[in-house]
Amino acid sequence: MNSLVLIFVSIVCFVIAYATYGSWLCKKWGIDDKRPTPAHTRTDGVDYVPAKAPVLLGHHFSSIAGAGPIVGPIGAAVFGWLPVMLWIIIGSIFFGGVHDMGSLFASVRHDGKSVGEVIGVSMGRKGKNLFSLFAWLTLLLVIAAFTSICASTFTAVPSAATSSLLFMALAVAFGFLVYRKGAGLLLSSVIGVVLLFVCIWLGIMFPLSLSYNVWVIILLVYIAIASIAPVWILLQPRDYLNSFLLYAMLLGGAIGVVLMHPTIELPAVTSFNLGKGNLLFPMLFVTVACGAISGFHSLVGSGTTSKQIDSEKDIKIIGFGSMLIEGVLATLAIITAAYIGGDKLKELLSAGGAVNVFSSGLGDFMTSFGLPFETGKSFTALAISAFALTSLDTATRLGRFIFQEMLDNGSGKESPFTNKYVATIITVVLGGALTFKGWAAVWPIFGSANQLLAALALLSLAVFLKKSGKEYRMATIPTVFMFAVTIVALVILIYTKITAGFAANIVLIIIAVALLGLSFVLIAEGIKALKDE
Repeated sequence: MNSLVLIFVSIVCFVIAYATYGSWLCKKWGIDDKRPTPAHTRTDGVDYVPAKAPVLLGHHFSSIAGAGPIVGPIGAAVFGWLPVMLWIIIGSIFFGGVHDMGSLFASVRHDGKSVGEVIGVSMGRKGKNLFSLFAWLTLLLVIAAFTSICASTFTAVPSAATSSLLFMALAVAFGFLVYRKGAGLLLSSVIGVVLLFVCIWLGIMFPLSLSYNVWVIILLVYIAIASIAPVWILLQPRDYLNSFLLYAMLLGGAIGVVLMHPTIELPAVTSFNLGKGNLLFPMLFVTVACGAISGFHSLVGSGTTSKQIDSEKDIKIIGFGSMLIEGVLATLAIITAAYIGGDKLKELLSAGGAVNVFSSGLGDFMTSFGLPFETGKSFTALAISAFALTSLDTATRLGRFIFQEMLDNGSGKESPFTNKYVATIITVVLGGALTFKGWAAVWPIFGSANQLLAALALLSLAVFLKKSGKEYRMATIPTVFMFAVTIVALVILIYTKITAGFAANIVLIIIAVALLGLSFVLIAEGIKALKDE
């Protein structure tokens, strides 16, 4: 089969879905561009700062993308390209699109508060506390994993380290000129993008070589500062400029597929049961994750993005649109695995994982319009590392928000633990401790935990919509499906770990059982809230 068909079908489906289903959601939910958003009603110059739609789209897309929509689809390719592609298209539109846009919308209607706060209003304080604790612990794991990944990347590819540091300096200058000196966005963007590629060139010319542990410490200091710095000075402009790297990577990959139109070598379907608990249901839906739906997106949308929405009309392009663009990225990812196939795919995976497969594939595609293979591969790898860093500092800011909300007793008085500096230090220190020791032991459960977050976010959306007198069935069907995926995945994980050796896997088993219990408790709370109406 020609890979050109896959990229064409996915883009056409996403464009139609954006114009029809996305608009229908806006109508049913009552999105109102005349209604003031929290960015205006609660402006504080630090977290609540109105952002123009293109800038906020860049931040949101950069934060939710990372390596997720690349690693997930390539990892799920063991089931064949057809199940992965079907889930990417259907999932991105009817599951991830609703989840992301709904989480953003619900948060905007709750003064920019997190999904946990939305659950608190809709389902009670017990539901809020359980969700917030779970989300915060999950973010600690994300911080630990991404700190380790970024430090490893900077150690292995010193040029990426130099470029990333220069990106930050460029972002600060961009933010200062646009937000404090009134420079035009268009001209500033053109100059910023040019300088962005200059940073890449300087990184290659002057690589910065430091040890892994030194990079971990530097990164922990950086994310602590980034968590409390005003969004206009670093987060907004850095993510906006970085998004052009991803747009360039997407465009280069898509053009390469059109010109090269490689033939798919991977079987359409390999097996529904690969053994050792690897069943197509639920593992496909846990593994693809960001390529179709990811709970982490709800934390980004309700944590940072909702505090910067300038107008409710931007919710569609930022919430629904970003998920569909990510679906295109996931499509490119599965194509890079599917056109290689066989022993070469296994060789690339063993040599550098899914990122190596994707970078090699896009590097190959880009040779079709004259770009040297090594240049295309290096550029792709650098873009991915830039987004891993974006996801890292966004996760830290989200951890700070959720920690503050979790310990807020509602009295209106700030306690030591709701202070943003204290919340940041606790989050970063614990995340850092997990980075140096422990995160790898519990990482295998992250996929299930992440999809449980998605199920809970969808549940909170369904309850919020019903209590608001709006159409809510577009959220209930995905909710039921994602809970089924999570519960079955956790049961399989518990069974396989017990049979593999209870004592050796005691930590994973305990966490999995706890997550399973949390699922049932919150399902009961959600059903109760829906029935109360």
